Amino acid sequence: MVGSRLRKREQTMSNRTHLVVMPGDGIGPEITAATLHVVREVDKLLSLGLTFEEVPIGFEALKKHGTTMPDSSFEAGKRADGVILGPVSHNDYPPVAKGGLNPSGEMRKRLDLYANIRPAKSRPGLPPRCGKPVDLVVVRENTEGFYADRNMFAGNGEFMPTEDVALAVRKITRKGSTRIAETAFKLAMTRPRRKVTVVHKANVLRLSDGLFLECTRAVAAKYPQVECEEQIMDAMAALLVRDATRFDVIVTTNAFGDILSDEASEISGSLGLAASVNAGDEHALAQAQHGSAPDIAGQDRANPCSLIGSVAMLLAWLGERRGDATLAKAADMIERALDAAVAKPEWRTPDLGGPLGTKAFSERVAGLLGGLK
Repeated sequence: MVGSRLRKREQTMSNRTHLVVMPGDGIGPEITAATLHVVREVDKLLSLGLTFEEVPIGFEALKKHGTTMPDSSFEAGKRADGVILGPVSHNDYPPVAKGGLNPSGEMRKRLDLYANIRPAKSRPGLPPRCGKPVDLVVVRENTEGFYADRNMFAGNGEFMPTEDVALAVRKITRKGSTRIAETAFKLAMTRPRRKVTVVHKANVLRLSDGLFLECTRAVAAKYPQVECEEQIMDAMAALLVRDATRFDVIVTTNAFGDILSDEASEISGSLGLAASVNAGDEHALAQAQHGSAPDIAGQDRANPCSLIGSVAMLLAWLGERRGDATLAKAADMIERALDAAVAKPEWRTPDLGGPLGTKAFSERVAGLLGGLK
């Protein structure tokens, strides 16, 4: 009898999903609270067994702990099944020597979250900014490139030999390029069009993007079912504006992916709707594509769609890894609830021309979930 109860308790514990929550700066705490309201509702409807642990980062942590990324917060995130990260105002942080670490960069580097998956998809009822409705995904390498805070083992990839000279190092590796290409082609295999566009600047960055192209071509050769094309970065930026519907999965390096994903998301409808997940082999982190918008912080005006959609992506990632259809269903329900809410102008937030505040919008989305079970 005791053994039976113990086995039942162990099974219950193994079914739980522990998420660490890092609210961030600016509008971060508001949209994080709105997101948790929605996630708790789907948890209640589907009995997901979610647990949440909030840890400090950003200016709150700097005030209390002397750093914007305390080791205790990082370790909590490392132990968790997934992390929810609100926007951060890292551009306003003090120097690293005074505790100003970028939580986003630190998590990506230290957990090896090498794939930043950023969908750009038009939602029903909200027309794209230009052209026809869009449905593409940018697969962005997340740990190297020109990003100075994460492309070195020790030290920083940006430095000044003299007061009049500033230099930046771009790191492209065979391992990093190969695994991000593998991620993109595997994703393309799950989508109807099965097409990958490799974006580069090898006509100028002949060695670094030359290596990136060599690796992506080698991976492409293993996926004959997937159509593969190559585009130069500046041409790609123009082609997205001309007709984003011609693209399906876009794979590229860190900085190029950051730029193109914001452009694609705005074309598809709004950057405020743009979800993303940062994933590695063992860990994943949900993070809105947009910034912390301190100018509207505390005003109940921020659109929480991006972070809500990002957590849906995190639940889908967990569901796929575990073979858990209920987590996958939860992700789908959240996505459909967002579609339904955004479809009606009277249910939108001010950035989309609607009247609802952050809290009221999240309550609307949560209320829609019950009819989607």
